[in-house]
Amino acid sequence: MFKTYQHTLNKPAFFEGIGLHTGKKVNMRVLPGKDDQGIIFKRVDLKEKNIISAKYQNVSSAKLCTTLQNEHGIKVSTVEHLLAALYVSDVDNAVVEIDSEEVPIMDGSAKDFLKSFERIGQKKLINKRKYFKILNKFEFKDGERLISIEPSSDMSFEVEFQLNYKNKIIGKQKNTINFQSEDLEDVMHARTFCLFEDIEKIKKLGLAKGGSLDNAIVVDNEKILNDGGLRNNKEFVNHKILDLAGDFLLLGLRVLGKVNCYQGGHELTNKFLRKLTASKSSFKSVEVENILISKKTRSNQPIKIAVNA
Repeated sequence: MFKTYQHTLNKPAFFEGIGLHTGKKVNMRVLPGKDDQGIIFKRVDLKEKNIISAKYQNVSSAKLCTTLQNEHGIKVSTVEHLLAALYVSDVDNAVVEIDSEEVPIMDGSAKDFLKSFERIGQKKLINKRKYFKILNKFEFKDGERLISIEPSSDMSFEVEFQLNYKNKIIGKQKNTINFQSEDLEDVMHARTFCLFEDIEKIKKLGLAKGGSLDNAIVVDNEKILNDGGLRNNKEFVNHKILDLAGDFLLLGLRVLGKVNCYQGGHELTNKFLRKLTASKSSFKSVEVENILISKKTRSNQPIKIAVNA
């Protein structure tokens, strides 16, 4: 995950599917990008004013998914799983050509995106990568919900997330993931989920038109309706960690810090990013030079790293 230089994809990746909320068929190509371009979406079903930058400032809605919108009102939604896959794949710059207003949901996780990016591989670019290094603890509360970030002792990105559902199956599930040192398969394979009792409410809002047991976990009281049950015993909280990683990439930089989130979601994360970036004493942009890194083992060997601002 630590790279001195920016990276992009070796060649285009192709995806097709349906939008979770629109129910529309979607074709999407993720193309190699240029230095310092970041992640941009291009609505190829529109002839003009169709470029949308993947930045937290462009989030226009965070209700059940992350929606980006440009200054002309052009939108693309449910971007978080794709962004999480780009984050884990070490892709800094890419152009996402899409012929609809929503990224295809695939199986409800980031698995298919990640597998394609891993198969294609990445290409090193000329310019150096910058990191978003946390200097001081910063916290944001919204009612009972809370999210905070503090400096990381080993210069990594770590997320601790806790759910608090009345539903007995989901319950107070909690997990901590270090994106530098741990196997991320359970996180990237974790699917979106909902309670059966909420489905009609969601559909009355005009959402989840493409939702099914093929692309979401549905929990009915004390029963999981999907054949095969869960992919891992912390799939619910792991999916929330996946979402958070995707939403954090909207900073445009990878974060070096430890995140703690309680009862969070897309809306809380976006509010937090806006407050955090306004607190100039809480972070600085750094370049990583001369990296001497070995993945943490179970014996907790330290990561050695030299950082220059």
